[in-house]
Amino acid sequence: MYQVHTVEFPKMGLDFNINPTAFSIGGFTIQWYGVIIAMGFLLAFLYLMFSCRKFNVDQDRLIDAVIVGMIGGIIGARLYYVIFYPGDQYVKDPLSILYIWNGGLAIYGGIIGGLLCGALMAKLRGLKIAAVLDLAALGFLIGQTVGRWGNYVNQEAFGTATDLPWGMISDRTRLIVDGPVHPCFLYESLWCLVGFGLLHLFATKLRRYDGQVFLLYLMWYGLGRFWIEGLRTDSLIAPVLNLRVSQLLAAATVLIALAFLAIFRNKTSLTGIGSPKVMALNGITLAAVEGAADDGKSTIFGDITPKPELEGSEETEEALEEEKTEEVLSEDIQSQASAEDAAAPEEADSAEETGSNETTLQEAGEATEIITEEAPAQESADTHEE
Repeated sequence: MYQVHTVEFPKMGLDFNINPTAFSIGGFTIQWYGVIIAMGFLLAFLYLMFSCRKFNVDQDRLIDAVIVGMIGGIIGARLYYVIFYPGDQYVKDPLSILYIWNGGLAIYGGIIGGLLCGALMAKLRGLKIAAVLDLAALGFLIGQTVGRWGNYVNQEAFGTATDLPWGMISDRTRLIVDGPVHPCFLYESLWCLVGFGLLHLFATKLRRYDGQVFLLYLMWYGLGRFWIEGLRTDSLIAPVLNLRVSQLLAAATVLIALAFLAIFRNKTSLTGIGSPKVMALNGITLAAVEGAADDGKSTIFGDITPKPELEGSEETEEALEEEKTEEVLSEDIQSQASAEDAAAPEEADSAEETGSNETTLQEAGEATEIITEEAPAQESADTHEE
């Protein structure tokens, strides 16, 4: 059972007494660590639900992928931590592996487990994985921003000694370092918060293809994590290169992300909404995606080309509505002009035919008059002959 401990920021004159236990229910204690992690999940989930249609991802099907991904993330985070844990605690007490509320979740394990399970469910539900990964990246950043404060409550994720004004001291840091240390949990929380803001704006204005935001997330988080891990004294050490396990993974993800960003530098295919301009010119409606998926006409990365029903700002909707109206009017004008052009020769032919008929009637009338005049003359001649 945890006891109340003290966290100090001496140069800032701040002291905090922290009780890791949030509350108890029927003798079962709920730790602040678990509450904070749950808050991170909840905020990330809400963001995904409100933003999914901007990426042309069906909300109902996404919920299944998110729930499975969250479960996989928790399992992956715990297994990663247990596998690389240096002591034999979990060998002697295997049941303690389940005590995740006491701490011991590794974020990289959570990312790996969440991605594998979430992507599998997304595929089974007929979602485009690349677009889902873009959403997941933004959700990860929200969860990481909030979740790192669970480390603060548990006196985890601290670094080497520092003279900076925000150096911190806690009961646990005193066992390792004499004096203030880097609050690495705070560094990573702020790094993820800034990353979320930048990538959210990028996704709204500049995203050119599905998966681009996810690759940028891997690069951004990897760079920050590599630097922050170099300051820590309480994270898992890799058996090679005198680096921490998370530093090796961070370096690998940065290199992989850079490679794919270079490969896709000219890629412009986008099924979601990156900006009003892209949204207007691109083109897959959510309804079309759902219909094609239900009819078995598309795969996760299938080429679906129906016209989009715009999802976005009211201004863009009005602009497209006006554009549609103008197209309809233009089509009506063209149809009317074509009809007039087609009618013109017919009128000319009718006029010629009418004129011809009038001429024929006139000639017939003149002939009748001549015959009428000649008839009395002939009768008179016959009389004289008699």
